[in-house]
Amino acid sequence: MEAPHISQFKEDVTSLDRPMLLCVLTLVLWGVFCIYSAGAGHQGQGWDLALKQALWMILSGCAMMAVLTAGHNQLLDSAYLIYGLTLLLLLFTPLLAPRVKGAQSWIPIAGFRFQPSEFAKISIILMMSKFLSRHPPLNFKAFLAGLGVMSVPVLLVLLQPDAGSALVYVVISLGMLLAAGAPLRYLFGVIGTGAVLLPFVILFGLREYQRMRLLVFIDPMRDPLGAGYNVIQSRIAVGSGGFLGKGFMMGMQSKLRFLPEPHTDFIFSVCSEEFGFIGNGLMLILFAVLFCRIIGAGARSRDRRCKILVAGVAVWIWFQMFESIGMSIGLMPVTGLPLPFLSYGGSSLLSLFIALGLVESIYIENSKFRSVVHALS
Repeated sequence: MEAPHISQFKEDVTSLDRPMLLCVLTLVLWGVFCIYSAGAGHQGQGWDLALKQALWMILSGCAMMAVLTAGHNQLLDSAYLIYGLTLLLLLFTPLLAPRVKGAQSWIPIAGFRFQPSEFAKISIILMMSKFLSRHPPLNFKAFLAGLGVMSVPVLLVLLQPDAGSALVYVVISLGMLLAAGAPLRYLFGVIGTGAVLLPFVILFGLREYQRMRLLVFIDPMRDPLGAGYNVIQSRIAVGSGGFLGKGFMMGMQSKLRFLPEPHTDFIFSVCSEEFGFIGNGLMLILFAVLFCRIIGAGARSRDRRCKILVAGVAVWIWFQMFESIGMSIGLMPVTGLPLPFLSYGGSSLLSLFIALGLVESIYIENSKFRSVVHALS
């Protein structure tokens, strides 16, 4: 006789949102091929990078299954503990991580690099889901308390410094506050205050290379061989793809190393050059279907915590997609944020799959509830 927990796990797996998983699997495999192509022109690292990303895909899938086994309710119940441990990890990251490209964000472990700031996104989502469901941000005091939950990890990652991750934390938190019912005037007040303080942040809160990134966003030709070089070469790669693209492995911008960081920050530029407008259109369709499935899981949930959690995951993926594509075509400043599911990086992929495991767990709970209601009706 089969063990009850094994039978339950099989039932959960068969109840997964398959369209969501199909979109994710397609995007990840697409990313593996683009990573292989991007790395092929740099000392023949294509196979090495692609195999590592494929390994991370398998490990990430196992992590998602582990989240399904535990269930979203158990992780939400442990949200305070997870949040506290994450803050400790972020606090010690600058002490443990070597400086890479001006930042101390990656901790080396057994030949791989672990980025705690990626997993902090999950802890923030869990923490705010639980906190905002208990303390709805309907008044200004509760709204400020919600911002306080977000502000601590933001300050810690700014010390690394990692302004890109800090920006993602802020956007996720504002989206979750909105989903929790925060009045729009509070949100607009935060955005307005940020706009007023932005010049002071640029002058006194950013390092020289970060300020230069903002300046070349406005005018890349200000420093065409320095800070503006990335944006210029990325635009060339995107434009040269045309309507149908040059074909797989035929992108010269990455092969000849004109395009910096083609397998991470500018993976969209590689996709654009090789697969063109048609390929980009298909990619955006896959993301659109994925967003609809994620939001649908939250909309059908009866648990307020789950609704807020799903909103956080959706905002996270949407914003990083928007920012990564935007910086590749010169519409957003260069922040170094990865394109979800496609950019090379194990920490990013693993954290995204854990988040999707939470969404799938919520989806399965909704499906079971509907089945019970249907059986009783």
